[in-house]
Amino acid sequence: MKLEKGQQAPDFTGKDQNGNTIRLNDYRGKKVILYFYPKDDTPGCTAQACDLRDNYQLLQGRGYEVLGISSDSPASHQKFIGKYELPFTLIADEDKSIHEQFGTWVEKSMYGRKYMGTARVTFVIDENGTIEDIIEKVKTKEHTAQIVK
Repeated sequence: MKLEKGQQAPDFTGKDQNGNTIRLNDYRGKKVILYFYPKDDTPGCTAQACDLRDNYQLLQGRGYEVLGISSDSPASHQKFIGKYELPFTLIADEDKSIHEQFGTWVEKSMYGRKYMGTARVTFVIDENGTIEDIIEKVKTKEHTAQIVK
């Protein structure tokens, strides 16, 4: 499934780092930065999370909530959050169902080997659940600047 700007973001249900149930519809009335990333505590994913952390007050000041999603476990997310003092929620999508809804579970290639993995994509969603922007060429160290342009 390929989502486009102007479409409604699919509602999803997932578990956060503490095992709490999170639904996208729970964030209606707020703007959401929903970012998909491949793996906790890897160089690119850490740079991206830390950029969002360092600019979290700015993002909140503009009315955004930040939600990160990877296929890592809640326990992995807890360690990642603790190690880098991340102030936002990370959602564990171990069965890839949210990835499937957003079209971010894709075939990738490295050194000629093909495999399935997470596409690093950010969806900026407005207060009504409409996708305002889709950032597919994420600059991990300058991601906030891409969002707030």
